[in-house]
Formats: sequence, structure tokens, C-alpha cells
Amino acid sequence: MVPQIASGDFAAISAASSLATPSAVSMSGAMRFTNPRRCASSAFNRRPVMANSRAIAGGMCADTVNATARHIVRTLQDQGRRALNAVAAFPMEQENFPGKTWALGHKPIAVAAGLGKMGIHRCVIHPKFGSFVLLGTILLADEIVFAKRTLDYNPCLGCKLCVAVCPVQAIAPNGAFNFSACYNHNYREFLGGFVDWVETIADSKTADEYSTRVALHETTSMWQSLSFKPSYKAAFCLAVCPAGEDVLSPFLEDATAYVDRYVKPLQDKKEDVYVLDGSDAQETLHERFPNKRAKIISWTHLDPSGPNLLFTMRLHFQRRKSRGLTATFHFTFEGQRSVSGTVRVERQSLQVDFGLRGVPDVVVTLPGSSWVNLLARSTTVEAEIASDRLRCEGDLEKLKHLVNCFPKYGRFKSSRNYVPDGTRTNPGTNPSNRGPVA
Repeated sequence: MVPQIASGDFAAISAASSLATPSAVSMSGAMRFTNPRRCASSAFNRRPVMANSRAIAGGMCADTVNATARHIVRTLQDQGRRALNAVAAFPMEQENFPGKTWALGHKPIAVAAGLGKMGIHRCVIHPKFGSFVLLGTILLADEIVFAKRTLDYNPCLGCKLCVAVCPVQAIAPNGAFNFSACYNHNYREFLGGFVDWVETIADSKTADEYSTRVALHETTSMWQSLSFKPSYKAAFCLAVCPAGEDVLSPFLEDATAYVDRYVKPLQDKKEDVYVLDGSDAQETLHERFPNKRAKIISWTHLDPSGPNLLFTMRLHFQRRKSRGLTATFHFTFEGQRSVSGTVRVERQSLQVDFGLRGVPDVVVTLPGSSWVNLLARSTTVEAEIASDRLRCEGDLEKLKHLVNCFPKYGRFKSSRNYVPDGTRTNPGTNPSNRGPVA
């Protein structure tokens, strides 16, 4: 029988490991465990996660979730049942990178299982433990008898503290999410950020050149991640979230004091923030957070196939850059895995549908490689039309505006690094970035 994913708060389907309590795993459903406590994870305390210090806040990991899942799978195995657990985080199928590397998404399964609802910070909020949970999933080859118990309310308070504290403005007040901004900063020492660092080493002719491109503290931070597991750069949205019965009281008692204690220290923290050239984060960082310094990084390894280019438009779209643009585009990407799709930009939001829908303002036909070159700003719409690589019907200005709604694609060298006041260096300069952030 093919393993199925069922809903219900049965721990063998989706287990929430609380960062605040050792009894976060609840057991219910047709199958019962004789010793449910055996499956509970070790305790994490939410206070460290809320700390300003990375040495304190960076201790959150998925090991206890995986251990909990292994205990449950072993119990099921001893009962003669077929089950397996997908890891909470890594390892993943890296041969698929930069495409989909994960086996399954724990968050939608947890929501279906009634463990919580998704907040605007894109974390599952548990009604009791709030955002301070780690998630694991187990797949079973059995039919599960359960009462559907999806949560009938959202614990999210709508306080927007996550919006206020996010250094890259990944979360909009209306709930829109900038995946690219979150990924490139928060996951700097994972995946693509690690690849960028390695390629920077390979691209540097001497140690001195490398030191002008990568600060000493960045190198030691990467060593730390390699030695002691990667560390997130900013779990600030989780740290300041007051939702959940166990977390809510201090915020309700004195919201101003809560903000002063937990939000402002993260807003005022001196740190590097990793952004793409032409991104909203680059534009707004120094104004919103004067103590933080923007460092422009590379965006590379974009798969030029049609389906991937359509899908990643949603991930890299920059809301602020789209101001004044309202249009429907019909795209046809030719060449590798050709595909057609509809792109709609309205009110600083972007919607992508596979297939041609509605009446377009602009019809665009081009190979995927041409779209990549447009994102790299290594060519222009006019040049692609002149070379017969791009065919366009409609308003060219709208198409050019759409291109500018995405960060600049490509590799950047030392002239794109930050300077101490948070502004970008002028082309041709080569400042030294040695030493920690002051």
C-alpha cells in the first residue's frame, strides 16, 4: 500500500516539538502508544530564541524532532506497522538543487493535522506554544481512523511585530511574502549562500583580494556553521512573536515594554544583512535600520527552463519595484521545457498561472536564456527584439518595468561590497572588509 498522509493531531502524522516544554507531543487516533511520553522531545526554552546574541539564540536545531520521530517509527515497527519519518530539515536531495530538494513540506501537514495555523511570518503558530515549535512528519502505510481536527481559528494576533523586525522586509503588512529576501539573508550559510562563498574563494586570485570581498568574521562564521551546523542569520520573526497561550501574557500586560525588551534590541542590532542588487531590501535597509549594513551578494544558478522561470517569478518579485505597474502578461518560454503562463501584476503583487488566461496587455515569446539575460541586465528588451530572440506584442514599457521588478541576476565582485555607513561602494573601489562589525 502506498504511504498516506492523513490529518488529525495524531503524533505519528505530525508532531510538534515545543521549544518551551518537553510534553509537546500529543497522542490521539485509532492507534495508541503504551508510553506516549517516550515519544516526547527534550525541552527547548523559548527565551534563548528571543535573545539578541547569536551564541544564545542559535542553538535551535532539528535533532530532537528527528529523535522523537525515530522513537515513534520504532514503536510502530514493533507493532508490525510500516512507517518512515522524513527528516525535519537536512539532509535533502541536493542533486535537485536549485530546484525542489525537500521530500515533503512539514508546515502544510502540521496545519492539516490541527497543530496550528500559518502566521504571516510563514511559520506555524501553535495555539499553546506559539511560534516556538519545530515540526516533524511520519508517513504510514496504514489507513488512519481519526476525527478531523484542523484548528478553527488562527492564533496569529495580527500585531505585525514580525513585519517591524525583519531586516530584509520579507514580510509585508498585508501578508505578502518576499521569499528571495528571506532566503538570501537568513540562509546565507546554507545552500546557495554557501555556493556563493565557495565560488568567491575560487574567483579570488589572492588572499588579499578575498579579504576585500569577504570580511574576517564572515569567514569564521562560515567555519562555525561547517563545524557546528549552519546558523540562521535572522529568526527574528519567530523571536518576537507573542502568539500562543504560553507566550501571550507579557505582551498583553504591557505591549510597549514587550516591544522595548524583545523587538527594539533586534532592530538596533549591528549586523551585516545580505541583499541582492536591485532588491527592495537594498533600497530600504539603511533607512529602516541605520545600524545594519547591506552587503550585496550574488544570485546565480538560475535554471533557464520555462516552468522554473515562471515559478521563480513569484519567489523573486520585488513589491516596491512594481509601484505604478498594472498589467497582464502572456509569456511563452521556448527551448528547454517550453511552457506558457500568465503573469498578473496589480497593487504591488504578482500572480503566476501556468497556461494563458484572460486578456493580456503584453504578449511575450522568448527563450529562457533571454529572460535570464534580461534579469542579468546584460541585454535589453530592444536588443533582444532586434536579434529576433524576443517577440513582443503590446506595451514595451510595461515589459521593461516588469524586468526591473526583479533583482539583478549574476555574480558580483568587491566593488559591490558594503562600506561602514551601510551604503554601497562606488564602482572601481576596493575597500577592505577585515575585522568584525563595529
